[in-house]
Amino acid sequence: MKVAELYIFRRALSLFLAALAWTLAIVWTTQVLTRINLVTDNGQSAVSFFQVAALILPTIIPIVVPFALIVAVAQTLSVMNSDSELVVINAAGASRMTVVKPILILAMIASVLSFVVDNGIEPYARQKNRELIASARADFLSLIIQEGTFRKIEDGLFVQIGERFADGGLGSIFVADSRQEGTDLVYYAKTGAVIDKGNEKVLLMNDGVVHRKAPAGDVSVIRFTSYAFDLSAFATAAQATLYPKDQTTQYLLNPDPNDGYYQQAPDQYRAELALRFSEWAYSLAFAMIALAVAGDARSHREARIHPLITAICVALLVRWLGFFAAGKANTNPFYNYLVFAVPFGASAIAGWVIYSNRRMELPVSWADWLTNLFSRIGETGVRLRLWWANRSASRQGGA
Repeated sequence: MKVAELYIFRRALSLFLAALAWTLAIVWTTQVLTRINLVTDNGQSAVSFFQVAALILPTIIPIVVPFALIVAVAQTLSVMNSDSELVVINAAGASRMTVVKPILILAMIASVLSFVVDNGIEPYARQKNRELIASARADFLSLIIQEGTFRKIEDGLFVQIGERFADGGLGSIFVADSRQEGTDLVYYAKTGAVIDKGNEKVLLMNDGVVHRKAPAGDVSVIRFTSYAFDLSAFATAAQATLYPKDQTTQYLLNPDPNDGYYQQAPDQYRAELALRFSEWAYSLAFAMIALAVAGDARSHREARIHPLITAICVALLVRWLGFFAAGKANTNPFYNYLVFAVPFGASAIAGWVIYSNRRMELPVSWADWLTNLFSRIGETGVRLRLWWANRSASRQGGA
């Protein structure tokens, strides 16, 4: 690369890495917080939680990379335009490819990263993640045999163990079962134990009562000497169910015809395959959009709205179309063509805009509306800061 091209590439790369790190941190944190119940509800250690949290990262990289790229490219070119660097490059007689070439190289690097993660790393991370979660939820003994804890086994089923004896027996057993709609069952037993009955696990409760509330509101109380509560349904949960998103690309290309899920929904396998072979192209499409929006020199008077905002708005529209097509492709194979058409079509349109020396801009009415919106938000922020400053001053004066 020439000196100017290398300069643009380095600036865009550094901003891309920074934007990628911050975006990944934010999205990863929100995803991790949704799985905190792995520790709070299932009684697992922090190590299991962090294993699941680490395996989430490959699943969000392909989605985050294109947005980090468009932020980096649009912001880099916008700052260079504000500093008149793009004007100097044009005045020196350099072609537009001086700006386009380093950005396309960065886009291809990002595209390769997305493709490798999407087709090589993410499926294995998803499989391992499901195995860990299934194993945690299936570990029933570690879940309930904790003295004085009230545990949720699944929706509508709660268990509490009052004490655990030295011989492995259990004391003061409480079970609340409302899984059957309209019927509530409450079991209480003085003693009990978890025993193996063939290939099944059974919670054997001794000397207790069952409170049954019928849909009509009638309550019946039954005393029992011993009662066996079947736990086999929870023990079988240790085998993780793999969905099309969890399968490897090799498996999607040649799925097992005896796979029960494949027999029920073969279109989902084809839709997932189309998504994996097209998602990498969003990095290229978003880089082209950023170039079409902010890749040429312009005066500050010409810009109605910041190029970064325009680029992100266009990118969000393109990504929404991609998600829409991918969702429809699960039931209609025709939309698989649209899954490919969205990113490549956006790249083609942006490429035509760049080649014809045009500018990709939001409609005037949209730009004015966004400008007014951000102005109102800024004015509201100023008023809130003044209000807070006056309030703080009055409190200090009163003190």
